[in-house]
Amino acid sequence: MLKFALFDYFPQRYCRRESFEQRELDRRILDFKDGRKYATAWAVDAVAQTLSLMDLSSTVIAFIPASCQRTTICRYRRFSAALCKRVGAINGFDYITVNGHRRKKHRDSSLRSGNMLCYAHIDEDFFRGKQVLVFDDICTTGKSSQAFICRLEDIGASVRMALFLAKTKRF
Repeated sequence: MLKFALFDYFPQRYCRRESFEQRELDRRILDFKDGRKYATAWAVDAVAQTLSLMDLSSTVIAFIPASCQRTTICRYRRFSAALCKRVGAINGFDYITVNGHRRKKHRDSSLRSGNMLCYAHIDEDFFRGKQVLVFDDICTTGKSSQAFICRLEDIGASVRMALFLAKTKRF
């Protein structure tokens, strides 16, 4: 399975090492996470261009859920509809829901990725037997994406690729 990130992301503690262009990119990535329309359109363009040569007509694009349903909707509803329409994929957004609220992983180091996805409900009947492309905004360690992928594979989905808008740059 292929894992790929489109951009590098520099955490704020490394701001002094960034170029002006990188700061602008980081701002767009964070604005995407906040659900801002211009950043959503920018992300759709970037991801669609990356996937443009792939035949995704029988592939479901699934989004790794955020910490609560409200944030997941704000971040991914408009993005998933526009992206799937543009690349011809099946939209998996409505088949993953968040029950309750979890603490954000970067704010609580005691959270483990295996337990992290207990808050998300995945429609097993929908994903069983389907080819899936998993998408997340920022990949830091990859543990949440790996836990999500394992959960999809446990219910019978075939995960072909994990795509990230950005990968956290480490120094």
